[in-house]
Amino acid sequence: MATLGEMFGAGHVATFMGLPACDDLDDPAHRVVLIGAGACTSYANVGAYCAGGPAAIRQGGAQYAASLGNMNFDLGLPVTPAEGGIADAGDLPQVDGEGAANRARIAGAVRRLLARGAVPVLIGGDDSIPIPMIEAFGARPGGRKVTILQIDAHIDWRDVVQGERLGLSSTMRRSSEMAHVEGIVQVGQRGIGSAKPEDHAAALAAGVTFVPARDVARDGIGAALAAIPPGADVIICLDCDALDPAIMPAVIGRTAGGMSYWQVAELIAGVADKARIVAFDMVEFMPERDIDGQGALVAAQLLATTLGIIARQK
Repeated sequence: MATLGEMFGAGHVATFMGLPACDDLDDPAHRVVLIGAGACTSYANVGAYCAGGPAAIRQGGAQYAASLGNMNFDLGLPVTPAEGGIADAGDLPQVDGEGAANRARIAGAVRRLLARGAVPVLIGGDDSIPIPMIEAFGARPGGRKVTILQIDAHIDWRDVVQGERLGLSSTMRRSSEMAHVEGIVQVGQRGIGSAKPEDHAAALAAGVTFVPARDVARDGIGAALAAIPPGADVIICLDCDALDPAIMPAVIGRTAGGMSYWQVAELIAGVADKARIVAFDMVEFMPERDIDGQGALVAAQLLATTLGIIARQK
């Protein structure tokens, strides 16, 4: 069966959508840098359950490899800016069972990008990937604090999971303990997750603003955008299960009532208009759960739109 990419002349590419390769994280020409991280913190019972995420998302974007100069009507603009600036650095070495080393590699890569003012965009991979990414901002030149916008079906406020404090379901609790994080806004939570009442209470006590998926469905994304301080430096942490499983089946915990593509895309665009996105991650993509590549296509479309938004923000 012919694919859309074949019809429009897309050949084999190693990078996302055929973006320029970033062979040097210190190269000032690359202002927005995509990095794959598949297996940050794994567990004996599930292993590196989303290790194939970066490859699958890149494959989802491969059909657009001949289209970087084409219109992206989700932006109303070409896919990438005329001046370029977006590049793909490939995947970091991530080894199942080597959590500390994996986290160190993520933090090291992010620190190099931040040292010259570039924006890291991580794709994965399990939901502990944001912890070292966010931690790296503590050493950022200038010392500006950050606000976190988490878009996720779950709140990730567990303290310890199977003896691990830096892994599954703990990302936002660990972030709240970092001195350079001045606020957390969490959007899209729904259904039954791993959070206990005391985890939710701890998040509220720490000052988290919650905008559940039910509120988004009823009232839109206005409350979430209103919670972002004007002019803030914002790290966006997107868990793929924030999206409804009707369009994003490639997740370990499919839960009805998720956010739509446009709700997430408009939220990201609204943050860029009001503040500044200084980092972005898209995690918890599980290729084994995908259906006919649908989830990968949605992830790639959303990632392409997000890269375009970040590259053009003021």
